[in-house]
Amino acid sequence: MSLCSHCVSGVRHEGTPEGQFTQVGGIESYIATPSVEYPKDKVVLFLTDVFGLKLQNNLLLADDYARNGFKVVVPDLFDGDALPEDALSTPGKVDLPTWLGKHGAERAVEISRKVLSALKAEGVTKVGAIGFCYGARPAFDLAFGNEVQAVAVSHPSLLQVPADLEKYASQSKAPLLINSCEVDGMFPKEAQEKADEILGGGKFAPGYERTYWEGCQHGFAVRGDMSDPKVKAGKEGAFKATVDFLIKNL
Repeated sequence: MSLCSHCVSGVRHEGTPEGQFTQVGGIESYIATPSVEYPKDKVVLFLTDVFGLKLQNNLLLADDYARNGFKVVVPDLFDGDALPEDALSTPGKVDLPTWLGKHGAERAVEISRKVLSALKAEGVTKVGAIGFCYGARPAFDLAFGNEVQAVAVSHPSLLQVPADLEKYASQSKAPLLINSCEVDGMFPKEAQEKADEILGGGKFAPGYERTYWEGCQHGFAVRGDMSDPKVKAGKEGAFKATVDFLIKNL
């Protein structure tokens, strides 16, 4: 399995993260908490792209979900070895195959399970996993075992199509949202159509939705160039679709 150049490209977004870093189940994590009353039995597990906690965009996006009434936990999926933020401007200097060889999805799932175990011990009973790029892989794996109650992925990477879609349809009970886009080597038009064929039209009883954003490329939901009107519409649209999906299914 591999990643593409768009997996390590994009634009850094400006802002000041408002959450806190802490250990959850022994895993360094960023926690974004709503400023208003929120259900303590529900958590959004934010599974990041390859930049993890080192990319401010991920933290700011977690804060945005928290503003919509969800406590958000963003675990470090890479044992402190996420790609540095400056790789956005020099993606060609990143040896992706070597890095990915050190950070397989199996470890990301193991880390996620440690966090889930700790959250359950605190009384959390419903978890919505949102996965971006690399993070879609562990989100699917957790859904296969019904360890989370809803899944929303944006520009997913590392999925085997159609095998993972068929496995999701046969094993998972978690409603699924896929935010897709026009230019995506990791989840191209053929994969998008296959997802609709396998899961759409009411075939997947728990619920399936897919959005499609014209003029956007892989990474748009996290690292998109907000000066581009179509990318801005895609990023904001995927965010709203995910919020609405979580409100409905979590």
